[in-house]
Amino acid sequence: MNIKASVLSRAEEAREGARSLAKASPEQKNRALLRMAAALGKKSKELIKANAKDIAGADKKGLSKAMIDRLTLNNRRINEMCQGLIEVAALPDPVGEIIRMRRRPNGMTVGKMRVPIGVIGIIYESRPNVTADATGLCLKAGNAVILRGGSEAIHANKAIVKILRAAAKKEGISEGAITFIDIPDRQAIMELLKLEGIVDLIIPRGGEGLIRAVTENSRIPVLKHYKGICHVFVDRDADLKMAGEICLNSKTQRPGTCNAIETMLVDEKISKEFLPDMIKTLKKAGVTIKGCPATRKIAPSVKSISEEDYYNEYLDLVINIRVVKDIDEAMEHIARYGSAHSDSIVTKDYASGMRFLREVDSSAVLINASTRLNDGFQFGLGAEIGISTDKIHARGPMGLEELTCTKFIVFGNGQIRE
Repeated sequence: MNIKASVLSRAEEAREGARSLAKASPEQKNRALLRMAAALGKKSKELIKANAKDIAGADKKGLSKAMIDRLTLNNRRINEMCQGLIEVAALPDPVGEIIRMRRRPNGMTVGKMRVPIGVIGIIYESRPNVTADATGLCLKAGNAVILRGGSEAIHANKAIVKILRAAAKKEGISEGAITFIDIPDRQAIMELLKLEGIVDLIIPRGGEGLIRAVTENSRIPVLKHYKGICHVFVDRDADLKMAGEICLNSKTQRPGTCNAIETMLVDEKISKEFLPDMIKTLKKAGVTIKGCPATRKIAPSVKSISEEDYYNEYLDLVINIRVVKDIDEAMEHIARYGSAHSDSIVTKDYASGMRFLREVDSSAVLINASTRLNDGFQFGLGAEIGISTDKIHARGPMGLEELTCTKFIVFGNGQIRE
């Protein structure tokens, strides 16, 4: 097989699909999404059968139970994919929205219009539900999508793509709008990343290793986040009951996600009052705790911490605790060790909260709320394709608007430049 030629052919098919999709009406796109949802539901047995091959392969390779769980499709997860497509269909269509219209002194009116980005490549690992989720969001925003899932889920992904393409075709949308690279060789990714001028954006979804490899090799703009090193700072003016609930939720509600906290920062003025009960609560929830010297004076049973631990994204029931002098030291810690993802302050002091909002440079900064809320659905975007920590184009949860760009539009009545 000529991998280079094969990837190029599929990318060109996607480019044609993007041109076709740009002409589709909102109603046509919504009908396609609803048809996709219905088709996935009807063919759930077929999907589970294909997925069984992936699971068998994962067992043979000795993949962990957690990895196999991420690979697994069942009726509940298929239903969630269907529901996700239905929800995206119900969202307002961002394409064609006109914003920021201004009349210039010469009488012309200048504004911006939301338009599709074009062709978006999604490179992802493990979870086959991403295939449907990414397709639905890209299609609604008028973009063709090139999907390259991990080899461990290739059978399920191929089955999902086949169903989605057939459903789109029945609504008059080019099958090229949903393109899948089923070549397990890593070279396929490298070839895709060279296709500037055909592919407009790459979004990697997976571990830090995948994201760094994509970023280092891509000639195409990449939207990414490397790590989710997130923090909650419990200020001296915090409501301690609220702080305990927020810290517990931020760590334990779903510890394997990028918006779960890895470090809890506690103002020394309330540390002796707050930490004993907080540590008991965390231990009861099965959390392994690593603490700074000041923390260990309060709770000697806590494990000692190294500086390297502050850089770790555990994605597990493990937490760092550091006692800090004040809000300044807390923000210095976040600036040094954080990953500009999600950081929260718990405080009743308005000035402290507003300082934290202004000075902490992350994709989402929260006051008196769990970092687990940094999520497209929770923020009212309806759905998301990922969370970006970049500062160009999109930052934070990426919903439909973030999958569009803008172009300038001008309404004139004969103006010329003098």
